[in-house]
Amino acid sequence: MTVSTLKESGHEVSFHDLCAEGFDPILMGEELVSDRSDDELVQIHWNEIKEADGIVIIHPNWWGQPPAILKGWVDRVLRENVAYRFPEDDDGSGLPIGLLKARVALVFNTSNTPEERENTVFGDPLERIWKDCIFDFCGVSNFHRRMFRTIAGSTSEQRQAWLDEVMDMVCEHFPGKER
Repeated sequence: MTVSTLKESGHEVSFHDLCAEGFDPILMGEELVSDRSDDELVQIHWNEIKEADGIVIIHPNWWGQPPAILKGWVDRVLRENVAYRFPEDDDGSGLPIGLLKARVALVFNTSNTPEERENTVFGDPLERIWKDCIFDFCGVSNFHRRMFRTIAGSTSEQRQAWLDEVMDMVCEHFPGKER
């Protein structure tokens, strides 16, 4: 629904289902200590994320984190000299300079954890991870996230309302382009 909504509004969309495309989430070898990768799929993701005007990420809450494959995507794609860099005289311990040109990032999550428990017991770790640790770090300060819960006990009417809300948020933050 998100992809079709964006396309109907005139946006060019690069869509990725990490599992379906066989994305390898493991950061190893030379890639671990450099900003180079021989993995052609990683290079495609690098090129697309650097050029993206907006980013939409959809994933379940998995132990208060993104699923491992998405965490691996962050590790391998949102790399130094792709998504951020440090000032020339900085050894990497200072504040980065975000390089992503995206004007907005949307993250949609699903969860079976009730909101009160999420906030009081866990402190909503996904908000902190995506907003502060990832997008702000990479230069995308216009960030919006919506958690849909609780999925396990939801009705088809609730799920349709959530899908409608996703479509509304996408249209709000990615208005139609003039053709």
